[in-house]
Amino acid sequence: MHDKRGLQLKIRGKIALGYAMILLMLGLFLLVVSGRISALEKETVFLSDHDMTLHELTYQIEKNVLDMETGQRGYALTGDPSYLAPYDSGTTEWKINYTKLSSMIRDNPDQLLNLNDIQENIVQWIKISGQYVVDLKRNGQNEAVNAFFRNDSGKLIVDSIRSQLEYFRDNERKLTSERITNLKESNNKLLKIMYVLWTLVAFLAALVTYLISASIVNPLRSVIQAIRSIAGGGNMSERITVKTLDEIYDLGKATNELLDTVQRDHWSNEQISLMSIALQETTDLSVVCRTFVNRLSFMLEMQYGVIYVLGENDQLERKYVYAGSENQEFRSGKTIIRLGEGLIGQCAIDKRLSRIENLPADYISINSGLGRSAPQFAVIAPVLFENKTVAVLEVASLTKWAPYHLELFGELLKMLGVTLNSVLTRMEIQHLYKESQAMNEELQIQSEELQVQSEELQVQTEELQHHTQELLTINRELEDQKAVAENAAVQLEKYNEQLELSSRYKSEFLANMSHELRTPLNSMLILSQLLIENRNDSLSEEDLGYAAVIHSSGSELLSMINDILDLSKVEAGKMTVERDAVNLTELPFILKGYFNKIAEQKNIDFKVTLQDDVPDLFFTDEMRLHQILRNLLSNAFKFTVKGFVEVNIHRVEPFTESQLLTAEPVIAFAVKDSGIGVSEANREIIFEAFRQADGSTARKFGGTGLGLSISLQLARLLGGTIILDSKEGTGSTFTLYLPCREEDDGFNTVFSDVWSTPAAAALEWGVRQEIPVKKDSTPFEREYLKLHEKTVLIVDDDIRNIYALEKGLEPYDMNILTAHSGFECLQIVREHPEVDVVLLDIMMPNLDGYDTLSIIRDELQLPELPIIAISAKTMKEDREKCLAAGASDFISKPVVIKDVVTRMCRLLDGFDFSKTH
Repeated sequence: MHDKRGLQLKIRGKIALGYAMILLMLGLFLLVVSGRISALEKETVFLSDHDMTLHELTYQIEKNVLDMETGQRGYALTGDPSYLAPYDSGTTEWKINYTKLSSMIRDNPDQLLNLNDIQENIVQWIKISGQYVVDLKRNGQNEAVNAFFRNDSGKLIVDSIRSQLEYFRDNERKLTSERITNLKESNNKLLKIMYVLWTLVAFLAALVTYLISASIVNPLRSVIQAIRSIAGGGNMSERITVKTLDEIYDLGKATNELLDTVQRDHWSNEQISLMSIALQETTDLSVVCRTFVNRLSFMLEMQYGVIYVLGENDQLERKYVYAGSENQEFRSGKTIIRLGEGLIGQCAIDKRLSRIENLPADYISINSGLGRSAPQFAVIAPVLFENKTVAVLEVASLTKWAPYHLELFGELLKMLGVTLNSVLTRMEIQHLYKESQAMNEELQIQSEELQVQSEELQVQTEELQHHTQELLTINRELEDQKAVAENAAVQLEKYNEQLELSSRYKSEFLANMSHELRTPLNSMLILSQLLIENRNDSLSEEDLGYAAVIHSSGSELLSMINDILDLSKVEAGKMTVERDAVNLTELPFILKGYFNKIAEQKNIDFKVTLQDDVPDLFFTDEMRLHQILRNLLSNAFKFTVKGFVEVNIHRVEPFTESQLLTAEPVIAFAVKDSGIGVSEANREIIFEAFRQADGSTARKFGGTGLGLSISLQLARLLGGTIILDSKEGTGSTFTLYLPCREEDDGFNTVFSDVWSTPAAAALEWGVRQEIPVKKDSTPFEREYLKLHEKTVLIVDDDIRNIYALEKGLEPYDMNILTAHSGFECLQIVREHPEVDVVLLDIMMPNLDGYDTLSIIRDELQLPELPIIAISAKTMKEDREKCLAAGASDFISKPVVIKDVVTRMCRLLDGFDFSKTH
């Protein structure tokens, strides 16, 4: 019984519809009659107005002709111009009347021809008689006028016009008679139509009355008969069919719903009974799971299912998969799932049924012999016993389950919980019984062994007494050696202290040198970048080239400083290695992003190949891995003039290289080029710091000679090594070998920690020559709106850095205040409470940035003022020291204006960088 309630009416509506139809038919009857009466009225009016007007216009035209003739004759006889008045008016009015008359008879071609003849005669009369005589008289040709009137050819034309007008009127009179006759006939037809319509309305009213009563009574009788048949012991599957959608339909629908509910309850009870019988016959856990899931597939619309049973160590173990396949093992879930892992593990904890609809196409495939399809509906349900999870069941279906299916599913799960608990308890009892038997056997064996051991101990006791004497002698010798070792340990400790002191001095020297070098670099890189942007379009192409060279040279100098610092950290044993999962499938795209442009510029074929035996993920320090590969590829591109550079990533197993500190399988990253190669004599020295194959100042290829040394040290920190295979003149292959750890062992080698600073971003900008976002771009507009009319205080003892930052922030129309010392900074902060953000240099004389930060936060009580610390020191401890002193964020020199703007915007939005690291 389909619900199409919008297509039919209920009983009250049907009755109302019947009356409405009768009224509608009466209305149509009146509409037809009134329409016909209106048509007759229009015809009558047409006869009255049209014919009278038409006759009047013919008389007017005739009068106009007579007026012209009278005026012509009077003027010809007297010569008085006043006689021309009727002539002149007649020549004008006849044309107007002619136009009106012709428009009224445009549907009558014959009359139009007659009217045209009249027009031609009038025009002819005016031409040869009327106007001709008037012109003669005006010119004083009286004899000619008299001669014309003796013949008077115009009179014949006037007589002809009169005859034609009379003929024209006779034709119109005939047409009027015909219209009157037609009007009488139309009146007779109207009477006949009224009789026919009245008869039709009466018939249709009777028909509507019969149909409406039948549509009410017949379905009601059908419903009553069907109810009596079902109540008398008829078939429960039989349903009442009602074609009308009214109260009778509602009665039939309610009766069918009652029958559906009774039938579903009977079916559910029957299925529960059958499942109970099937489960009682099994005692094995796997058989119970298989039996339940298989029978469940027949009861419900289920095409795929998997069941996990809670076992030892609170882990869910997969026991059975319905409709699975070998190719779908990985899709059907893990064999073992921990509590809380995925939806299955979370369901075991929540003890709550979950329904998943609109599943994606790659969720699981339901296969058959003809094809496969993705399910649309899935249920993940816990199997409980005494409110404890004993198993989790997941099923998938091509169609969504009905509510009564879910109710039956819940009852079956309760039954399964009882059965599984019974089977598990029985299995545990059997296991304990077997263990007790085994323990008894072991105890018997152990008692026999103890007897044998007691005899052996007696023999060993005698041997121990002999060994004791020997150990006493050895002890005395060891005490003498201990004294010597302690003396050596004291000397070694002193040496270590001296070495540590030297390393600290070296680190402090390099940090200070970094500060001294980065400070001028900061202003140089910022200003050169501003010149490259050419904000005012005032620089020529040559000037822009100069600025790009300055920026590139500064970036290369910054790269050298970073290499020297990295080398010092490696040599001092203060470099961090933080292992995490690395996605090797992304590595080809990353490396191509770094070097594709260089390869295109040098016209070198560059490709990265990832072999099939390489796992998708392995654990290492991703940042150090990328640093090593970038160094190796930079080296390859530098020494390759033509040919190719390629990276081949593959797995090596087993690996026996003595330099590698692991016996595990390894992943090899082979960087091969067709460059100049390395001679046998230079293969060792190229991995030494500050050493190159060609160390002369006139060498063809530049560089500091630090890249390979740093790469080798980093590779060793990662537990790997780098091996060179090269032949001079034919190219080189540098292969990085790293342990293939496919699971996280929790191992982190921490020698130090290096903070990744915006200097790296500055270096990338120097290499790639990217231009920052300009004013007409959307990101600039957002930043401009946030920074516009905001007040920024720039604090730095170096006027060059202040100048560079002022120029970099000019496009944002900020209110810029400057200070050259910590004391001046504190004074401005006190006097200008409108300061929105502070850019504070750390390395300043007298009152440095750390103390200035502390005073602002503690004494001036300004904990919410955004303060960005800027320092040339890039160690992580320097950043942490700034954040501890009260800085909101930390940027290392040389700064990038885009980075400064971004961080200021985020701080003004309320974001605190000090809480993110």
